This record gives sequence, structure tokens and C-alpha cells, in this order.
Amino acid sequence: MARPKPATSRLSRFFHYRWCVPALAAFDALGGHAKFVTLQRRLDVNRGSLQRTLGALVEAGLVSRNTGYGHPLRPEYLLTLSGRTAASLCAVLVAQLEQLGVVDLALRKWSLPVARAVARSGGRFNRLRTELGTVTPRALAQALRDLQEAGLIERQLVDDSPPRADYHLTDDGRRVADLTSALALVT
Repeated sequence: MARPKPATSRLSRFFHYRWCVPALAAFDALGGHAKFVTLQRRLDVNRGSLQRTLGALVEAGLVSRNTGYGHPLRPEYLLTLSGRTAASLCAVLVAQLEQLGVVDLALRKWSLPVARAVARSGGRFNRLRTELGTVTPRALAQALRDLQEAGLIERQLVDDSPPRADYHLTDDGRRVADLTSALALVT
């Protein structure tokens, strides 16, 4: 019997593709179904990126291909039941990120998983690395810098021996991390 993957691992896989969240938000706005070309135009994404994203969403069980629809070269995709829940959360998340003006930064591979990890286990670098598992030190450092620049986390230097840095979420960061945590439950 296979053990279930930890939520952080599933979330990291989900955010591996930059277009997963915007695609699910687009599905939500389009009533739960969309043709490939409609999604491509709405998201302004290249064909290969969208194909990889939809493949990942199908594999995750959030989207399915509508086999009874039209021409095979013009496929339509449908949200699954769990995909509907995820899509509504993604729509709220994208709206929140747009309001804060940090959509591009937040939808990078590690940004939102790092924000969630800061919310869950505190902000020590090595503790975050342990929680995230597969993140490299360089990727974690870059995500922390990006989140700090966006105003979603604060870096606090602690005068200790040796000195250390702790990271804490701002109020905006807490709201984004809460939405990300809710999304982790359904992805």
C-alpha cells in the first residue's frame, strides 16, 4: 500500500508549473470547462507550457479531458469535483495576488510553498528547508528574498551566538499563506 504524499510535497508539485493556479482560476471564471485555445488566449501562454500544465492538472485529478466533445485536435477540458474546489480557491488566490500586485512573483515555483512553510513551522532557514524537502538552498534563499521584496514576509536579525535570521509573515503574507494552505488540502 502506497503512503500518501505529504501536503508540502503535493503543493510543491502543484506549483512546479507556473500556470496551474491561473489555469484553474480561468476554469472557474469560464464555468468549469474550456477549450484549449480559449485557455491559451485567456492566459496568454505558449502552447507547450499550457500542454504541460494541463497534463499536470489531469494527473493530479483536478481536470479531465472531455472525450465526447468535438475534434481531437481541439480538445475541451472539464474540472473534476475536487478541481472545482481547487479552482474556486485559485480564483480567490489570484484576485488576492492581483490586489497586492505580486502575481508574477508569487506564482514562481517556490514562493507560495515557502510562504506556507513559514506560516507552519516558523522562519528559520534550515527548518524551512527540512519542511520543504526538495528545495535547494539557493532556491529557498531566492524565494525568501522575493517574498520579502513583495512585502509578504519580514526578515528579522536575531543577536545570538551565532547571529541568525528569522522570517515572519506580514498580514498580507498571512492571508496568502492561508489560501495556499487551503489549496494544499485539495490538491
